[in-house]
Amino acid sequence: MTTTLRHLVVDASAGIQLFVEEDHSRAVTEIFARIDGETPLALHVPDLFYIECASVLLKLARRIKRPAAEVQSDLVDLARLSLSVMSTSDLMAAAFKIAVQTGLTAYDACYLALAQVLKASLVTADNELLALTPFEGVHILTPEEYLKHIEG
Repeated sequence: MTTTLRHLVVDASAGIQLFVEEDHSRAVTEIFARIDGETPLALHVPDLFYIECASVLLKLARRIKRPAAEVQSDLVDLARLSLSVMSTSDLMAAAFKIAVQTGLTAYDACYLALAQVLKASLVTADNELLALTPFEGVHILTPEEYLKHIEG
């Protein structure tokens, strides 16, 4: 029996929760574990995902004095994630249009533009993005909502 590959866009507000304990960390960890699981899942991000996550880790290092060695280890793990990456240069025109239409930042709109291109859902912990669902055919879900959706 052939299983269809599922495609999902994950933004930095969700992805960072692999490294920082927050409300959605358990569900995010479960989603990322499915990359190599029985039900194939391809996770997609725009290339800005990495620097957004690095920025959060830098803020934590500065605010709560998280050890630099720990942050460096997280950055190595972040770079090793099996993610399909699209250049923001391929998304910027669509992201700009979405940002103008919705009031989102260009960064957040980039994730939505990628989801539109792929005809995929978007997983986020960002309330501004969540408030837009559905947006022109894109379902925007919390990590927990996505897991319920694929298991239901």
